Amino acid sequence: MENTVIRLRRLGWAGVEIEYDNQTLLIDYIQDTSPLVPLRSADEPFPQSSQPGAAVGLLLTHLHADHADPGALSLALRKGAPIFRPAAATGVEADLELTRHAETQFADYELATEIVGDWEEHSIGPFRVFSAPAVDGFGDRQISWVVEFGNHRIIHAGDTMFHGYWWRIANKFGPFDLAFLPINGAVVEFPFLQPPSPLEAVMRPEEAAVAAQILKAKSVVPIHYQSLHRPPIYIETPNATERLSNKLSGMGIRVMLLEPGEWFELN
Repeated sequence: MENTVIRLRRLGWAGVEIEYDNQTLLIDYIQDTSPLVPLRSADEPFPQSSQPGAAVGLLLTHLHADHADPGALSLALRKGAPIFRPAAATGVEADLELTRHAETQFADYELATEIVGDWEEHSIGPFRVFSAPAVDGFGDRQISWVVEFGNHRIIHAGDTMFHGYWWRIANKFGPFDLAFLPINGAVVEFPFLQPPSPLEAVMRPEEAAVAAQILKAKSVVPIHYQSLHRPPIYIETPNATERLSNKLSGMGIRVMLLEPGEWFELN
């Protein structure tokens, strides 16, 4: 029987911290929000990791500045702790724009980064982690992370669009105790992405609910909403959490609306 206390919390935007067997694992942890100033609300908190300098590892879904912060990782991780990340972006200058900040900072720190592809398995302390496919709204490489600890399994889907890999992920890893899923359905108009698309670059709440149903998730913690909204550059879909809750209630899936930094136990 699993007697070890398991705690998790959303660290703001898409950041997540998992504590198991007195060890912590971080996902998409950031502290430096300066690259997000043109888009973010100044009132939205981004809590620090609970054990600075002691986290056993870090998983990155992708290298955009709202998900990757090498400076914060250098302070949060124990020396030599692994950072699993997707491959670097390639292409012309515009293709590199969204990952440039993180990639430049990675060169400034001595961090144990390792590039991973889809369907890989790794161990980090008491955690088993698996990389699964995701689809980025801007063409950058992205990963969804499946994490096993004790008798539990969760998935973190970064800021993916809806895609057809959900069934393969469910067949390989499901069911899930918990799914951290993006819901803000953002429409963007960045100057380096022209002409702009009127379509969402991230899942809408209804799409996240369908993904949760396919994944056979018992509960959903919505992520990637509320912190960023600055029309016309970045427009979040309205009433995201209400729409998610309404959709999931009809599916019999629990929704957990958590404030940044709020711990909860996984039983």
